[in-house]
Amino acid sequence: MTNWPQLPVDTVKESAKCFACGQQNPIGLKLKFSWDGKVVKAEFTPGELHQGWAGLVHGGIMTCLLDEAMSYAALYSGVNGLTARMQTRFKRPLPIDEPLTVTGSVTRKTRRLVETKAELRLADGTPVAESTATMYIFLVKREPRVNA
Repeated sequence: MTNWPQLPVDTVKESAKCFACGQQNPIGLKLKFSWDGKVVKAEFTPGELHQGWAGLVHGGIMTCLLDEAMSYAALYSGVNGLTARMQTRFKRPLPIDEPLTVTGSVTRKTRRLVETKAELRLADGTPVAESTATMYIFLVKREPRVNA
């Protein structure tokens, strides 16, 4: 990853148009993540516009949900990262209109990389897909100063 091009990434600008979490993207997923200090979590119900084969959610949409959860886990852990490698295991086909929960967490962090994992589950807890990723850290955020 030492040969990655230097790209300007504007982390200050509003991300309202992000496909996965942008609330102003008319075709986006509009995910909203919560954080409990270790795990990020979002709810999502894919519809007919998210299908691949008739009645089934496209694997790319499922992968996008997992990638975004892992990105948010890295973000809440204090770093901004870009996915460098991702491995996904689909455990079952996913029908459209099924409410989902996507969770993500950090499993390891070094100076330059953060490793993450994520899961997609049905409302009853049935696992649908899982993923791991290695992300290249391009910005470490400062921790807020307490009683400074």
